[in-house]
Amino acid sequence: MRVVIAEDLALLRDGLTRLLTAFDCEVVATVDNGPALLPALLSHRPDVAVVDVRLPPTFTDEGLQAAIAARTRVPGLPVLVLSQHVEQLYARELLADRAGGVGYLLKDRVSDVRQFVDAVRQVAAGGMVMDPEVVSQLLARRTPADPLAALTAREREVLGLMAEGRSNAAIAARLFITDKAVSKHINSILSKLGMPPSDDDNRRVMAVLTYLNA
Repeated sequence: MRVVIAEDLALLRDGLTRLLTAFDCEVVATVDNGPALLPALLSHRPDVAVVDVRLPPTFTDEGLQAAIAARTRVPGLPVLVLSQHVEQLYARELLADRAGGVGYLLKDRVSDVRQFVDAVRQVAAGGMVMDPEVVSQLLARRTPADPLAALTAREREVLGLMAEGRSNAAIAARLFITDKAVSKHINSILSKLGMPPSDDDNRRVMAVLTYLNA
């Protein structure tokens, strides 16, 4: 798996490179600023890019904007965005692209090596990975008049885990319920949200995140 890394902190950039290399990834390029990222992505067309939202020179959203621009030129180019804090505006902008192969994680998640590497692989495969805290805040911003108000407490829990990219089995294990119960909750959720049920995890998560981003 070929990876491009965009991170301005040298220690973290080197750490990500070593970590991913240890898990059989080939880091084909590393950059430490926004202007260098887009050319690197277009030149190397990696299997996945791991990108810090805020990069020099302005430390606002250079990383995210370069990633979005690259996905405009190369539709579906997988991008896993890292951020120090939950920034809903950036999450919404990333989710506005419905081509799949996107992720948004807080940098704290990198400390869980296995979880982070799994997230990189999932995004590279065209899936979607959302940090639980990001999901929580996206759900919390909905108003009482929204269709989410029709969901039960358990359905909201399942919805949040779906948006994190978890499989039915993983949701069942997390909530200590059966796979059959998870399927029933998901069918109910999608029905209430006006979306057709689907066993395709990526399509299902795409549908939920599209709704959350509306």
